[in-house]
Amino acid sequence: MRFWLGSHQPHWLERTDVPLFVSQRTLGPRKSLPRARGPWALDSGGFSELSLFGEWRTSPQQYVAAVRRYQSEIGNLEWAAIQDWMCEPWIIQKTGLSIAEHQQRTIDSLLTLRSAAPEVPWTPVIQGFQGADYQRHMDAYMRAGVDLTREPLVGIGSVCRRKGTTEALDLFRLMSWMGLRLHGFGLSLRGLVKARRFLASSDTLAWSYAARRRPPCMPGHTTHKNGANCLPYALHWRTELVGRLA
Repeated sequence: MRFWLGSHQPHWLERTDVPLFVSQRTLGPRKSLPRARGPWALDSGGFSELSLFGEWRTSPQQYVAAVRRYQSEIGNLEWAAIQDWMCEPWIIQKTGLSIAEHQQRTIDSLLTLRSAAPEVPWTPVIQGFQGADYQRHMDAYMRAGVDLTREPLVGIGSVCRRKGTTEALDLFRLMSWMGLRLHGFGLSLRGLVKARRFLASSDTLAWSYAARRRPPCMPGHTTHKNGANCLPYALHWRTELVGRLA
């Protein structure tokens, strides 16, 4: 499994060559952009948009323009997540739409983005809440002309905020057995370790959550109370995690 270190500090792109996972929400407002030393992937920021507004405020045209800018100015972008629609019950309540409608809009996003910018490595996302939802979404993709088993990577959404890891693990196992090369978004440390054999890749910001609660972040670090934004701490955490995953 390939691990992408989640970061809410875009300038880390020019400070390390480890694979980073960065959100459109942090990159979008910046006037100047760093030049990436290593590979990175882009999170569309869908959870923030839907949880705040109950809809996508960033248009596909705006998103395409932003991603093209990142490709040109930052470089080394390996893939970008589409503007998917999460299916957690409280997100569904926020939008007032059905799971089926969220799934269709997620498919529409992939088709729209690929049509507008075919040169961008867009990664589809499969959405749902119960196992049967994900199977239906996979079938809907196929009817739309997208065979997810042929995709280099498929994000599996609406799993990172579940109360336990068993339900998410069952979903990863099911989708993996159906032939998908999965990316797990924002998993917990325990979730990463348990799901590693079913995932092609994953990202997490769990290191930042841990650092906020265990000050000081590292021996000898006296410039900050915790390591929530500390690159050395994040890299140390990543090294230990990669060892566990191996």
